[in-house]
Amino acid sequence: MTRYDAIVIGSGQAGTPLSKKLAGAGFKTALIEKKWIGGTCINDGCTPTKTLIASARMAYTTQNSEQFGINIPEYSIDFKRIMQRQADIVSLFRQKSARGVESTPGLDLIFGQAEFIASHSLKVTLEDGSTDEFTAEKIFIDTGSRPRIPEIKGLDSIEYLTSTSILDLHTLPQHLLIVGGGYIGLEYGQMFRRFGSKVTIIDSSHRFLPREDEDIALEILKILEDDGIEIYTSSEIQKLEKPGKLISLLIQKNGQEINLNGSHLLMATGRTPQTDLLKTQAAGIQVNERGFIETNDKLETNIPGIYALGESNGGPAFTHISYNDFIIVSKNLLENSNLSIKGRPMPYCMFTDPPLARIGLTETEARQQGHNIKVAKLPVKNVARALQINETRGLIKAVVDAKSKLILGAAVLAYEGGELMAVFQMAMKGKITYEQLQYEIFAHPTFSESLNNLFMNLDDKT
Repeated sequence: MTRYDAIVIGSGQAGTPLSKKLAGAGFKTALIEKKWIGGTCINDGCTPTKTLIASARMAYTTQNSEQFGINIPEYSIDFKRIMQRQADIVSLFRQKSARGVESTPGLDLIFGQAEFIASHSLKVTLEDGSTDEFTAEKIFIDTGSRPRIPEIKGLDSIEYLTSTSILDLHTLPQHLLIVGGGYIGLEYGQMFRRFGSKVTIIDSSHRFLPREDEDIALEILKILEDDGIEIYTSSEIQKLEKPGKLISLLIQKNGQEINLNGSHLLMATGRTPQTDLLKTQAAGIQVNERGFIETNDKLETNIPGIYALGESNGGPAFTHISYNDFIIVSKNLLENSNLSIKGRPMPYCMFTDPPLARIGLTETEARQQGHNIKVAKLPVKNVARALQINETRGLIKAVVDAKSKLILGAAVLAYEGGELMAVFQMAMKGKITYEQLQYEIFAHPTFSESLNNLFMNLDDKT
């Protein structure tokens, strides 16, 4: 059994920088990865999807060029080239990440599937099928998640796509059926609609995007339906079959049965942790009913010396949160800091077009928590910069404390909404009141300037 000071399992956005940091601090370190360096983000998450969304955005711009006085009588979608572009960018990011690991002194990179055989001991099945055993006083788990596939009658007889396998497509779907109306399903749905596919989204949720305020969710729904996407909410799938060339999907909505037919099926029904592959029970590591590893506010498991970072601990499944996990663990361990996940901000973006960017509390959450609030809203069509660039779809919304005038949360459904959301985040971090933003000088014409108008009439509200 090979002994290390530290073993990191998984090379995602927490595991990779942590392994390099530990090795740089003098720990004899091993990084175990079962497939590709970079984790979900680089390989089948952020990098490929946002690259594809950029191509879809270009198609949308071309389709609407006449509104700018630019006539493009003919254009075509080269789907193979689009997919090759994203594959090339993924390869570039993956190779860069791998070089960083391989060039780090004191860090061994081991490709294989790890599983616990004791609390601080692992067996790794290597790429050639052989096995090796390793032990370390400190073990860090960053194994991420994989697409969750629910049990649906007939699904096992259908060739379906996941958010991973869809990246291997070489032919544009004629009609893409998407099961799941979450962020992944909506991003892929709008993307393929812009490439020219007919798109139908089926979601079991009673309300569209139930985690968001209803006014924001309805605005997104309108945008997607205006783009030509067919969306069924409150819909349960009864069965799936493929009697011929098309996939047939029978759903029930409000007691009515509806039959849908499509050329391709994407299962975008959430993600599940990969902790089952680790055999955490052999180490005595506690997991919850969903399989996520339980940790305290410093990301320590119930076993001393073992930590869980990123999606493996059930936290928000965002790259930036995973990276922040790395910051917390590394600084606490190497710099004797006392950092915690408690109270940290949770910014996120859904990259539909326009994107939805969120920080802090929703209006619903603020009211449920008993805050005395005021709500500011501004349609994007009233923003000067939006009119100039013809990006007028969406809504900007902020929730503020009526007494302190501090911002509790914001939703920005607007062109490059994540950039404006960051302004809200910095204001919240710095305890800047909405009055200060209302009278602040912002460069004209910018989206940030819209904060003047957003809060203009807020003092008149009760």
